[in-house]
Amino acid sequence: MEIFQAAILGLVQGFAEFLPISSSAHLVIAPWLFGWRDPGLGFDLALHWGTLLAVLAYFRKDILNLIKGFWHSLWPSTRNIRENIWQKLSWLLVIASIPGAIIGKLLEEQAETVFRNPLLIAITLSVFGVVLLLVDRYSKKQKDLDHITWVDSLIVGLSQAFAIIPGVSRSGSTMTAGLALGFKREDTARFSFLMSLPIIFGAGLLKVGELGDGVSTSALVAGFITAAVSGFLSIKFLLKYLATHDFKIFVWYRFIFAAVIIAVYVMRS
Repeated sequence: MEIFQAAILGLVQGFAEFLPISSSAHLVIAPWLFGWRDPGLGFDLALHWGTLLAVLAYFRKDILNLIKGFWHSLWPSTRNIRENIWQKLSWLLVIASIPGAIIGKLLEEQAETVFRNPLLIAITLSVFGVVLLLVDRYSKKQKDLDHITWVDSLIVGLSQAFAIIPGVSRSGSTMTAGLALGFKREDTARFSFLMSLPIIFGAGLLKVGELGDGVSTSALVAGFITAAVSGFLSIKFLLKYLATHDFKIFVWYRFIFAAVIIAVYVMRS
């Protein structure tokens, strides 16, 4: 893989990871469209570590508060999970991460083979785009994270499990679930971003032996850096955008992207 290819894929990963447009779909389709060799999940993992760095950098204050909250929740003298938002959120993020981790492990083989089919990706892009559009339009969007419950976090965590299929979008599925539960757009996006920390970190530890298989170190570094920088900018953009806008633009992007995939697939058949 050339360095510029790795850098482009890093940019794609960084921007698409946090927007509800499916980064995994883009990482599969981009090499397919341009005739590049699919770098595989080992390179994808390096890009995900880049987006993990983006989340750590952007939410560094929140993360520090979550760590403190989790630590204080372990001791009877400082435990106040019901009233302390950081203690509460630290445990709810753990709960939300469990379903995705289990299902991801069970469907690991399919994620590397069957789920990387372009037509399947086009279908999931379109179907889950419709779901996001309808939920965003008709949900109440009144609750904030202060009112999140363990049931809410479990439901959002279950929705994250669908993202193992490229085209669904981890951020898209979790934000859709959050909206369906009545949360405000900005709050469901923030919870979605924080949820990415344990799932990306955990997946990275399990797959660390495959990191960058078949890819040069320079290409790996280029992809990692561009994913981190573009991921940071993507988070900053989306949180500001959702304060005054809905998800419609991302839904239309999903439809257009799906149409392009189908058109190219038909022309090549």
